[in-house]
Amino acid sequence: MNEWRRRIVVDPKVMVGKPVIAGTRIPVEQILRKLAATMSVEAILRDYPRLTREDIQAALAGCSILKPRRGDTGEPRATPWDTGSPPD
Repeated sequence: MNEWRRRIVVDPKVMVGKPVIAGTRIPVEQILRKLAATMSVEAILRDYPRLTREDIQAALAGCSILKPRRGDTGEPRATPWDTGSPPD
C-alpha cells in the first residue's frame, strides 16, 4: 500500500527538493502532467526508459496522499508536494 514511499524521494539537492522517482531526476509532477495531457503510460515509458510501470503507479498513489506545500503567506507554492505538515 505504501510502496510508493520507496519509489518517490524528496531531496533538497535534487531538482530543488521536488519529489522525484528514486534514482532519477524525473519529477513526479512531470509524470502527472503527461498523464493529465492524455499521454499513455506506454508512451511515457518509451520517453523515459529508466521509468517502470510501478514508478508511474507510485506517482499516482503518492499524489493522492502528499500534502500541498505552503509558503509563508499560506498560499500554495509552485511545487505542490510536501511530506510534512504545513507551517504554522
